[in-house]
Amino acid sequence: MTQDAADRIRAEAQRIMALGESSPRVARDPVNLPIIENWVEAMGDANPVYTDPEYAAASVHGGLVAPPAMAQVWTMPGLRRERDGSDPMSQIVSVLEDAGYTSVVATNSDHVFHRYLRPGERLTLRFSLIDLIGPKRTALGEGWFFTTRHTWYSGDEAVATMDFRILKFRSPAAASGPASSPETAEGPAPPPAAPPPIAPRPATQAPAAPAPAPPPAGFVMRPVISPDTKFFWDGMSAGELRIQHCGGCGALRHPPGPVCPQCGSDDPGYVRAAGTGTVFSYVVHHHPPVPGKQLPLVIALVELDEGVRLLAEMPGVAADQVRIGMPVQIRYLRIDDELTLPAWRPAGPASDPGAGPDELPAMVVDVSATFVVASALATRDFTPVHHDRDLAIANGSKDIFVNILTDTGLVQRFVSQWAGPQALLRETKIRLGVPCYAGDTLTFSGRVAERIALAGADRYEITVTGRCSLGDHIIATAVVDVPRSQS
Repeated sequence: MTQDAADRIRAEAQRIMALGESSPRVARDPVNLPIIENWVEAMGDANPVYTDPEYAAASVHGGLVAPPAMAQVWTMPGLRRERDGSDPMSQIVSVLEDAGYTSVVATNSDHVFHRYLRPGERLTLRFSLIDLIGPKRTALGEGWFFTTRHTWYSGDEAVATMDFRILKFRSPAAASGPASSPETAEGPAPPPAAPPPIAPRPATQAPAAPAPAPPPAGFVMRPVISPDTKFFWDGMSAGELRIQHCGGCGALRHPPGPVCPQCGSDDPGYVRAAGTGTVFSYVVHHHPPVPGKQLPLVIALVELDEGVRLLAEMPGVAADQVRIGMPVQIRYLRIDDELTLPAWRPAGPASDPGAGPDELPAMVVDVSATFVVASALATRDFTPVHHDRDLAIANGSKDIFVNILTDTGLVQRFVSQWAGPQALLRETKIRLGVPCYAGDTLTFSGRVAERIALAGADRYEITVTGRCSLGDHIIATAVVDVPRSQS
């Protein structure tokens, strides 16, 4: 792409951003119990505050409320949707498609829930374009990332927002095949068999575990990622410390390599380490300057509880606070979707031991064809690739697959099952990965990344991963407030 062409796209994006919010889209009907009951049945969410009037009346809500993950459901446009093309998403899509970027993939979906909705409220939705980044080279081809903000109002009150990031790209194979089609009226879906692109994380996306603000991505020294180390860096993005494990003799090894030095096996795997250990050695770096880092900087070699050693920085820790043998635990410095770096912090419980384990109980979802169809319909998503197998295959998919609105609902269900029925979900930030097709199994795992004491409640940030047979379907964080009497 020429500089002039790129400048024209940026100018159009600035024009669209300057327009602000779109005209309102009014929900087809008010928040109501029948649709809530249909949704919770499809999702398998048994929280009684949504459907049991007596329980809800005695809860922190004082009455029935709608699941927060349903915010988008109320304003879905329906089966015979029509768009006038004037909203910011339609406008920026048109600009990019006119420039030849006709393929599409969704990368991130971040929600903030200001309060829970009650039956009888009728929502309106307004869109705005909040950023455009590009052109970028990705695994799928050259493209542009843009983020739209969707704000739901009850009257004049903003009750929820969603920042939705999309990649519009020019596929190398575009000349020989049709472009991907949108998944929902709110945005497109991942292409059926493609891996998730490496993309910048939206500015609103929080790291897996809060840490000192990372420097701008362009100023960070970045590691070289090889086939031997890719699993480690994928683990960093997922909020996991993955250590190479020999399939022959079972030895653990770090840094990873292609062949086991103990037995010569070339069959490596990995284990997920606890992320705890003790400082084996450390240095304090004063000079020369390091791009993107504030000096002095503590760099510690930590002996993990599993026996191997790993080198990483200790941001925000003064040199006089570090000692040999000091217990530490890992934290994840998320720079962008290309890079999450390991770091160490002094050991301390991420959550109160009395509040339960750091690891959340696993949740397994049988992704049958019935589940895919039922959950899509319960979210009022009538896109055919979630219902019509023949059409999905004709579009290049191997089967119908789970939609994004269902992913949001399942993250809510997973976190709420652990936090309890009166917990308040505040945020979900979801990075979209490989598709999850009918006939697969989706397994959710999670752990507490941080606990903060508030007045009358404890706030937990939880990292969540949903995996299917193809790999990581979603990587997410969720923020939930648990009333002190419950925690």
